[in-house]
Amino acid sequence: MPRDSSLTPLRQYGEFGLIDALRRILGEPSGDELLTGISDDAAVYRIEGDRVHVITTDMLVEGVHFDRLVMPMEYLGSKAIAVNVSDIAAMNAEPRYATIGLGLPENVFVEQIEEFYQGVRKACDLYGVQVVGGDTTAAARLTVSVTIVGEAAASRIVHRRGAVPGDLLCTTGELGGAYAGLRVLLEQRRELQEKGEDFAPDIDKYRYVIQRQLVPRARLDVVRDWAARGVRPHALIDLSDGIGSDLRHICLASGCGAELHLDALTIAPETYAVAEELGEDVGALALFGGEDYELLFAASHEEVGHMDSETCHVIGRCTTGTDVMVRMPNGELLPLERGGYEHFGAGNTS
Repeated sequence: MPRDSSLTPLRQYGEFGLIDALRRILGEPSGDELLTGISDDAAVYRIEGDRVHVITTDMLVEGVHFDRLVMPMEYLGSKAIAVNVSDIAAMNAEPRYATIGLGLPENVFVEQIEEFYQGVRKACDLYGVQVVGGDTTAAARLTVSVTIVGEAAASRIVHRRGAVPGDLLCTTGELGGAYAGLRVLLEQRRELQEKGEDFAPDIDKYRYVIQRQLVPRARLDVVRDWAARGVRPHALIDLSDGIGSDLRHICLASGCGAELHLDALTIAPETYAVAEELGEDVGALALFGGEDYELLFAASHEEVGHMDSETCHVIGRCTTGTDVMVRMPNGELLPLERGGYEHFGAGNTS
């Protein structure tokens, strides 16, 4: 059937354009209890006194976010929890409860579902989360939807907005490894399909980057360390789509610009090795790859001075104006091009 030419393809809008369109239809959420609506990593609403709930939902869809040829079901269960916990951590809150929805095609078996929930259980034990409900249904492809409710004092919540010129820009860990791992897995899948039983994958030298892709770790440990030290960033986001996209969210929400130093990014030797092997620019992997699930934050010099230097890596600063720039190793200052993962094809680099 030919497509109606009056209809707009999703690719033309992109993920964030679609969100803006839906916001126009739904209107801005409001109410005395609501502190944060659609515009952040999670919604925040007051429950009593200074206590708030933080709620987020993420989906993982087969063929879009994962491939069962290279993603063990136990790892999928662990990742499904971790990516949601990462959104809660990006609000500087603690996760509490989860519900899980599964869309199950006919080629998924009971033993595989049990493996999936073994991964869920391990991740829940790691982050202190309890699964309290969910739903299952038949589906054309394996689909996982997780909702997590977190909790915090309202005074501890950190939004994407809040960065001010002069703040330091920081990340919590190594970047680019998850996308390098994805590239390795895609190459391994291609060879498997071509060679069949004759293919013997060489996993050991890629173990670090593959683990970064298949079993990401939400940086709840950093959030808990900040609480213990009594420090709090001004603005915060998790690096799910890559700095090329996520830094812009902070700048847009905060009404500021940024200068990022490319040679200040923390990149593991294994990621350098994979980039060289694939003929890729390792800086591009770190800036635009996505799925690292580290935290990107803006904080004052004083607050940074009280943070753990092992998990606080200064990569730049917030500036006046709205330009987002990257300082190259040779000193040249260039606009940070738009990039990072975006659904429906707009700006999609992964």
